[in-house]
Amino acid sequence: MLDNPPLLRIHRGHRRPDPALLERFRGAQTSHLVDAMDGRGAMDWRIKPLDPARAAFVGPALTAFAYPADVVGVMGALGEAKPGDVIVVANDGYRTTAVVGDLVIGMMRNKGVAAFVTDGLARDKAGIVATGLPSFAAGIVPTSPATNGPGEVGAPIVCGGIPVRSGDIVVGDEDGVVVVPIERAEAVLQALDAVRAMEAKAVAAVESGATESEKVRRLLAQATIIEG
Repeated sequence: MLDNPPLLRIHRGHRRPDPALLERFRGAQTSHLVDAMDGRGAMDWRIKPLDPARAAFVGPALTAFAYPADVVGVMGALGEAKPGDVIVVANDGYRTTAVVGDLVIGMMRNKGVAAFVTDGLARDKAGIVATGLPSFAAGIVPTSPATNGPGEVGAPIVCGGIPVRSGDIVVGDEDGVVVVPIERAEAVLQALDAVRAMEAKAVAAVESGATESEKVRRLLAQATIIEG
C-alpha cells in the first residue's frame, strides 16, 4: 500500500553549467552529438518538435515528473524555472491526456525558458506554435489533465529512455533531443570537433561527385562473392 506523497516536492541546489560552456554547444546538430557520444544520448524518436521551423535550442535541464493525467509537476517546474532553462518533464510516456498546453507554454516563454520537452503529449498545437517557444512532445491530443498531484521538480528522471538530471545540457533540433551529462561536456565537445571534421570531409566528397565512401570500398573489397 502506497503512502500519499506530498502534493509537490522541489529539489534545489543542482549544479548549473557555465554559460560559456553552453554556448559551445549552440548550433550543434543532434546527430553529430550522438556520434560524439558513441551513438547514445538521443531521446525516443517519437519526441519531436511541434514546430520544426523553431526547433533549435540549447540549455540546462530543469527536470520534473508529472504523474500520468496530472500536471502539478509541470506547474512546479514553471515556478522554479530560470531564464535559459530547458524544462524536461517525464510523464511515464502517458498517452491519454496532455501534459502541457498553449497557455502554460506561453508563460514559460514569458519567463525566458529556452525550450520545453516531454515524453508525454501536448494540446493546443496552433497556440503552442504561435508562442515561438521550441516545444517537443510525443504527440498531440485534445484531452486535458488534472492538477491534483503529486508532482516533483529537480529530481533525476528518465525521459524518452534517457536519464536526465537538472543541470545536464539539453540540445534540440528538428531531428529530436539529445542530453549531454554535465560531467561529460568537455569530452563530448572534443569528440564533436572530430565528428564535424569527418562530416565536412564526407560532405565535400559527395559534393565532388563521390558515389561511395572509403568504408563502403573496404566492405566491398572484403565481401564474399557468390557467382550464379
